[in-house]
Parts: sequence; C-alpha cells; structure tokens
Amino acid sequence: MSRATRSPARTEVDFGPPARAVAEEARAWLADNAHEAASHGEVRGITPKGAWTDTLREARWLCLGWPEAFGGRGLSGLEAAAVDAEFARAGVPRPTLGMGESLVGPAVIVHGTDEQKARFLPRILDGTDRYCQGFSEPDAGSDLANVQTMGVVDGDELVITGQKVWTSWYWDATMLFCLCRTDREAAKHDGISYVLVPLDRDGADAPRNGIELRPLRQIGGDAHFAETFLDGARAPLDNVIGGLGNGWKVSKTTLGNERGGSAATQHVRFEVALRKLVDEARRRGRTDEPVLRQRLAAAHTRVELIRFGGLRTLAALVDTGDPGPTASIAKMLWSELHRDLGELALDVLGPDATVVGEGYRLDRWQADFFGSRSSTIWGGTAEIQRNIVGERVLGLPREPTAE
Repeated sequence: MSRATRSPARTEVDFGPPARAVAEEARAWLADNAHEAASHGEVRGITPKGAWTDTLREARWLCLGWPEAFGGRGLSGLEAAAVDAEFARAGVPRPTLGMGESLVGPAVIVHGTDEQKARFLPRILDGTDRYCQGFSEPDAGSDLANVQTMGVVDGDELVITGQKVWTSWYWDATMLFCLCRTDREAAKHDGISYVLVPLDRDGADAPRNGIELRPLRQIGGDAHFAETFLDGARAPLDNVIGGLGNGWKVSKTTLGNERGGSAATQHVRFEVALRKLVDEARRRGRTDEPVLRQRLAAAHTRVELIRFGGLRTLAALVDTGDPGPTASIAKMLWSELHRDLGELALDVLGPDATVVGEGYRLDRWQADFFGSRSSTIWGGTAEIQRNIVGERVLGLPREPTAE
C-alpha cells in the first residue's frame, strides 16, 4: 500500500457516560435490526416514508433531540452525536424527517406555544406534514431581513402575497415554513413573522391555497429547488410561530440548526467521499503524482478540521441550546470543502471528466461537482458566514453600509 492510500489512525472521542450508554443501546439495536435497511433498499438520508423509516420511528431513533412527550428521546447534542456515530459505524442510514425534523421542529419547540407543539410536532414525526422552505427571495437571499413577501391579517388568518426562490424539498411537501413582512412600519428585523402555510395538496400533484411552485432546473439536469409564488395564500394566525413580528428571532433558531445541525457527524460524508476518490486515483494509477498526493492529503486535513470543529459547535449546542457563531464556521468549512472536492475529483478523472453518458447522464463525480457549486450559497453564503465570524467571534467592527 502506498503512503497516499494508508488510512491514518483515528482519535475516537468519548462523549461521556450518558452518551456512552445510549450509544451502547444503539449498537445493540443495530446488531439485531441493521439488516432491514439493506433488505428494504433504503439508502437515502432524508425520507419521511418507507419501511426502514417506520422501523426507526417505532424504535424512537428519529427526532432524537425532541422531547419524549412528542415521540423523541430528549437526547442532548452529545448523546445524539453518539447515536449517529453508531449508525455510521454500522453503515446504515439514520433517516431524518427532512426540514420538519431539523428546522421547523426546533423552532416550534423553542418558540411555539404548548398548543402549537401538541399540534405540529406529532404531524412531523408521523410523516403527515412534510415541509419545504420559503425564506429566500429574488432580492433577499442571504439578507433575509430584506424580505418583501407581505402578510396581512384578515380576521383570524394571515393572507400572504409575494415570491420566494430556492425552495428546497418542495416536490412532496404539504407545508411551507415562510418568512413574511407583517409590519412595514417597523424596523426591518422587527416587522417579520414566521408562519407555517398549508399547501393543500390533498393528493394532487400541484399545491393549491394560492401557491404555485415552479421547479428550477439545475446544471446537472435535476430540479432540487423551486420558485414559489404566493397569491393570497392563507394560514391561520395560530400557525404563526413566536407571534407576529417575532419571525427574525425564530428564523435564527432555524438557520442555526441548518448551519450547525449534525455537527459531530458532518465530516463523515466527506471522509467517505475522499476515501472513494483516493480509490479512484489509485485505480487510474495517479497516487504517485506529487501534486495530486499533496491535494489529497490537504483534503484529509480539512476533513479532520471539520470533525473537530463540529465537536466545538456541538459543545455550544450543549452549553446554550444555540450553536451561535460556531455554526457559521462549520458551515463555511464544510461547504468550501465540498466545492473543492468536486474540483479535485474532476482533476483526478482528467479528460474523462468531460465525457457524459447517453442523455447527458452524469457519473457520481460529475454530479457531485455540479451539486457542490451551490453549497457555499444556500444556508447563508460563505461571504455572509465570514461577516458573522468577523463580527461575532473576532469582535471586528461591522461592515460599513451605504447611506
């Protein structure tokens, strides 16, 4: 084995006695049940449906950090990380329930009323409600405080009109979690509300309730995002989380979880991808090329930085319940590595990278290269993350704004 293909020694992290106990429980359960994932052919990481997901739901391996009263386990971030590590070690997915579990659920748990928690959380857990995201707008991407979609109170409902873009997980969603401006006179951060809007699919392919979703075809041929047009869409005022005008605070909980979620296991997918890329380089006889070896070694170093940086983000979650600015560091690191690994993979392929299959069919490396281009944009651009780190971590003065 050449030096470029050796697996380095790993330092395993002990998360402490409580985490060790739940990890041992997960390991024992997986020993008896992991074969079901392969038998059902379920390998996707995000799916509210399917036999393997149902098995995990019944055993309460979904929504690990949710309160036990709502079907979760009430695990700390450390304990959840230990469980995820066991699933990764077993080589089987621990599906999530998409944005409902990771983004909407935490916002409802922190900011929702008791009635809202009792109404919305069980519907996420059993797969009844599946959420897509309505944050970004054509003129308000990373600058979410500039949203112009309007929400007008009409009796006991909110009537919403405007446009969103980059709507993720739209294709079978039944709900849209949306930021809209409900007070034009308030300071821009104070006039925003966070509302859960029904799509009213009822089995129909296209949503109703004054909402139109237009898929956005990407360079790789897929349509992972959509434009969303709201023309008088209605939602009960009871669907406003945190109260009218408090959406900015609620959205920070959502975005913090988006940027800092799965902090302790974020490195795993890059570790696997890098290992496969080394195998590809070996297969092509390129592991003795000095520059390529150096780039592969640098990529390994960055994976390790993400691994230990993720533990720091996790520590912030454990201490305060909020990943804070450390989530911005984590998001910046992994998104830029994703982009650079995509470029490195095509360099490993060489001229073959320019050849696609019949019907513009892409191989895994080409598809990942195209997909990686958006990583430094969604969830807050890398430039925005640097501003957050500079101001909130390093204490630098705020970036000057034009008068």
